[in-house]
Formats: sequence, C-alpha cells, structure tokens
Amino acid sequence: MPFSTSSKQTAAIPEQRGEVQDRWDVIRGALNRTHFTTAKDLENAIKLYNPKYSNVWRFEGLCRHLDQMQPAEQRYILGELLPQVAQLALRAPHLCQKPVPLLKVGMKHALTLSQEQCACLLANAFFCTFPHRNSPLPRSQFSSFPTINFSRLFESTSPRTCEKLAAIFCYFRSVVESMPKGLITFQRCGLSHSIDWRRSPCKVTQLHLSSVGTIEDGGRGMLQVDFAAALVGGGVLGQGLVQEEIRFLINPELIVARLFTERLADTECLLVTGAQRYSDYTGFSDTFRWARAHLDNTPRDSWLRRRTEIVAIDAVKFDNPLDQYHTHYLQRELDKAFCGFSCRVIPDQHRTAIATGNWGCGAFKGDVKLKALIQIMAAAQAHRDVMYFTFGSPDSLRDIHKMHRFLKEKNVTVGM
Repeated sequence: MPFSTSSKQTAAIPEQRGEVQDRWDVIRGALNRTHFTTAKDLENAIKLYNPKYSNVWRFEGLCRHLDQMQPAEQRYILGELLPQVAQLALRAPHLCQKPVPLLKVGMKHALTLSQEQCACLLANAFFCTFPHRNSPLPRSQFSSFPTINFSRLFESTSPRTCEKLAAIFCYFRSVVESMPKGLITFQRCGLSHSIDWRRSPCKVTQLHLSSVGTIEDGGRGMLQVDFAAALVGGGVLGQGLVQEEIRFLINPELIVARLFTERLADTECLLVTGAQRYSDYTGFSDTFRWARAHLDNTPRDSWLRRRTEIVAIDAVKFDNPLDQYHTHYLQRELDKAFCGFSCRVIPDQHRTAIATGNWGCGAFKGDVKLKALIQIMAAAQAHRDVMYFTFGSPDSLRDIHKMHRFLKEKNVTVGM
C-alpha cells in the first residue's frame, strides 16, 4: 500500500539528495495542497514521489485533455476537483487500515470493499502512489498482475485519452460531491471439477436475440459478461477501448480489481457484484465518446450492493483463426464460459439470464457463430437462459437464431 512504513525512497530535491525518506510523507507533502494551477503542477507532484520515473513518464495526454477544456472547466478540475481527489487519496490509512488481500491464481476467495474504499484506492491510482506497480517486465514483483497506476494513460496523446479522462473525471466529480455508501464484492471463481462435455445430457435453454442495445442497458438484472483480458481491465489504462475497456470506464470501480486480481487462469473468472455506473457514452473504439453523467438507479441488495453482476471471462486470442476449431481450444472456451456462467455469490440465488454477445470475436479472431454456440452450450450446462446482443449485426442475429431453433427442435443435448 502507498502508506506502508516499509516504502522508502531517496530524496529527489537537490537540497535533500541522498536522504532516505518515508514515501508516504513525500506523497502527503506533494498532494496536500489547495489547488493545482497547471497540469505541470500535477506532473511535478506525481514525479516527486516517483523519482525513478521522473525522466521516463510523460504527461502529454493529460495536458492535452486539460488544454482542450473551456477555461472555467479547467480551473474547476485543477483548482477544485483534483485537490479534493488528492484529499480522498490521503485518507487511505484511515479507510484501508489493512493491506488489500490479493486474489491470486487458484484462490476461490471474495473481497468486499465499500464504495468509499474503492474511491480512495482509485484516487491513489490516479495520483500514481502505488509502489512497485509500474513495471510489467517478467521479473518484476507484480508481473502477473495488471498495472494500477494511471501513468500510461497520462502519456498517450491519442484522442481516446481525452474521452477516457472525461469518464474518469465524471466519476471523481460524482464521488466527491456525494460519496456512495454501498459495497462491492470481487469474487475469484474457478471450476471445482472438469466437465465431461461429450456426455452432458443438458438441453439448450431459452435464447433471446437483439441486434440493438448493449449488455449494460439491455441486460439489467442479468449476469452481464465482460469480454475480458486475462489481466482484467485489458487496456483501460492504456490504448484499449473496446467492450471491456468501455465497461471499466463507465463503471470505474471495476478498475480497482486491477490492484489485487492476478492473471486469470484457463478455468477461472472474476465476478463483481455492486459496481455502479457513472457515465453514458456513444460509439465504440475510435468512435467512442463520453456523453454525460449517468444516474444509476439500480436497486441495492441486503448488503447495499447495486444489483449488477458483471463476470469477467477471457477468450483465447487466435493468431491463426483455424486453431479455434481444435478440440483443445473448444474445451478451453467451454470451460471458461461455464466457469463464468455458473459462478455466483449466493449459491441458492435465482439463476438469472446471461447477457452476452460476440465474446472473443473482433481482434481476437473468434468465429461469431462458433462463439455463440459455445456460450449456448455453457449456458445450458449452467441451466441459465441467454440474452444475446449482436451489436448492430442483423446477419448474425438471423444465423444464431436459426442455429438455436434447430437445436431446440431436434432436442439436441450439449453432449450431442
């Protein structure tokens, strides 16, 4: 954690050069201020407690975003919002009195945090205070975990960066104005036994298809699938801006999972219950645009969690698309989908439908009809119906509907 007493650094300023300092003291000195006048002030503050990267990190993307703002909006962000976010970050020793447990490979554990704790951890990620979390190199301490500090996002001058930062600032504006009082549960799930797919007697469940709408809007009350990377969040703090990254931007509390979730294994997934939505948007990838703040009126459960369940399952990325038809990969994708579709926080709760779509297609080169069939089979094994969004493709809707109707009419089992 940023405030760990074992976190030390060598002084960066000339008059104290060589002196060993408590890093949290430096962070408090850098962030405990009434305002930032320019983006350069923010950059200098962050580099003060990250001296190792002072000549490496670039903040051109952040500077460009701020420079494109109207003067009044820029003054608000630098002069009011970010100082409040900094104060939120500095509350970490009070809000997180113990180190956040790591959800490592093979651990079927759940971690529940308050939304205020999530906001504090995200504030620290924004100000890049987490030690030892900046290197993805194989021998680095957290090489099997995603990055959590925002430094990579700040450096990119892509137009995508401005839209991402707009969503992040929208989130921070919301929580500093009115801190939500709910909880969020992050649960790492894994298969407890292998599935003999060839012998499964399960028959396909109900399927509803739509060529319009999104998983987050049309799938309210359902188990909503995040087309994840094995390092959850994918490129949300980098250049990525497809389904997973968009979901993490409009529900930024999901980004907190990157702090403690180790790379997902082939028979694991991450289930997040209670993440709140803060933004509306239009477009996808290069056409993505932050639109406005979102008022999330999803009811809460008895734990004060929003009744929103999001499951992260990572598909295989195929360099050669023909590989996906091999038995090994079919088994892997079936196991992964079933793991996601069968996990839930409360064992006896109602089996809601699964809201999903073209999982692992696009850049991962998955065949849309094959991936739909795999998910239909996994859902049948999990005894859950499916709400499938084809994201604007009436051809896919027609083909998948025809396939599903055939399976139902012929009473085809998963094993068959």
